[in-house]
Amino acid sequence: MLFQPPSQKEHWLASDNGREFAQHQRIAPQLKAAFYFAHPYASWERGLNENTNGLVRQYFPKKSEFSKISDRQIKKIEDRLNYRPRKTLGYKTPNEVFFERLLVARTT
Repeated sequence: MLFQPPSQKEHWLASDNGREFAQHQRIAPQLKAAFYFAHPYASWERGLNENTNGLVRQYFPKKSEFSKISDRQIKKIEDRLNYRPRKTLGYKTPNEVFFERLLVARTT
C-alpha cells in the first residue's frame, strides 16, 4: 500500500517494494514507526537512502565484488561515514546525534 510520508515529527521508515520488507506490518509496531513505500523507479522519494548509497560508492564503486571485501574493511568505511559531519545534522556526526538521542531516551 502506498501512502504519503508522515510528518517529520513521526518516526517512519522509507522502503522500496522489495521482499525484504514483506513483514513490515509486524515490524512497524515494534519500532513504533510507520512504513512509507516509495513508488517504483522514484529514487527521489528515498533521498536519505540514495545519499547514503552515494557516500558508500565513494569507497566501493558500482560493480564492486563485495564477496572479496572483508568485514574489517566494511567496518572501517562504516566508521568513517558515521564519524563524518553532516550539514543536515548541523555539522554533527551521525554518531553524535545517535548517542545524544539515546541518552535522552534513557533519561526520560
